[in-house]
Amino acid sequence: MTKKIILDCDPGHDDALALTLAVASPKIELLAVTTSAGNQTPDKTLNNAMRMLTMLHRQDIPVAQGNQTPLVKPLETAPEVHGATGLDGADLPDPDFAVQADPAIDLIAKTLEASDEKVTLVVTGPMTNAALFLRVYPDLARQKLDQIVFMGGAMGLGNWRPSVEFNIFVDPEAAKIVLNFGLPLVMAPLNVTHQAQIMKDEIKAVGEIKNPVGQAFYGLLNFFEQYHEDPKWGFTGAPLHDPCTIAWLIDSTMFKSEKMNVDVETQGELTRGETVCDYYNLTGKPKNTEVLLGIDRKRFIKLIMDSIRSFGKE
Repeated sequence: MTKKIILDCDPGHDDALALTLAVASPKIELLAVTTSAGNQTPDKTLNNAMRMLTMLHRQDIPVAQGNQTPLVKPLETAPEVHGATGLDGADLPDPDFAVQADPAIDLIAKTLEASDEKVTLVVTGPMTNAALFLRVYPDLARQKLDQIVFMGGAMGLGNWRPSVEFNIFVDPEAAKIVLNFGLPLVMAPLNVTHQAQIMKDEIKAVGEIKNPVGQAFYGLLNFFEQYHEDPKWGFTGAPLHDPCTIAWLIDSTMFKSEKMNVDVETQGELTRGETVCDYYNLTGKPKNTEVLLGIDRKRFIKLIMDSIRSFGKE
């Protein structure tokens, strides 16, 4: 059965790959793309989403720009990870179609209203747009959203602060709104995405895929991998965070998960943005989130390779 999705993203190398998996899969119908500020500034993330869809020949998918800043705190971006453009490493085409006039939350609303089936909202960046949508259109969200699948958070070690993951760090107040709204949630935290590494020999194999998508990702992944060579991370490759969301929608059997209550700390001096995962059910609060904790890495990489190959030859 095809899953209808809206992708809210901040491309970003791994967001770009998540977008590609969604376009490539016959099990996914990508209805719309909205962009948030995060990996780079709002204009750059919007441009990157449109550049990717131009390369993938999916200019028919509507794209709308979201909020320019987080709900409360100043915007912080990650140029040290994703470069000056947000997608350094490849020469991507300029967009050849127009962005939607509507802001992100209105495009989400129109897309849901037009769908005769429930839709999954996939969030692979900060949750600003998702939180605003839930606040402005709460009844529509409950009526038409099947679930929210997001990449963010960590149960334990963070990647931007000692216990805080980047996407949640950028807008913790928005994440708290989403996690406490009451819709079914699926969370891809660092615990699983750090297992979802692509190794150097696998990046080399991407370079042997002789189509424009393969050649672009060869450059993108080589750039992305360099940041993760710092010995402090203990990686042997580059963790592909955001594609885990789409991979779970395509084939959930490649993941192991646990249901638990997840909330977000917004006040702590040292822990603002920490996702508090109640693994042992110590609070007695409802188990609101399916948390992905394990992945079959080989199957995951095969899905990525097959998806890139599906765009044919030059």
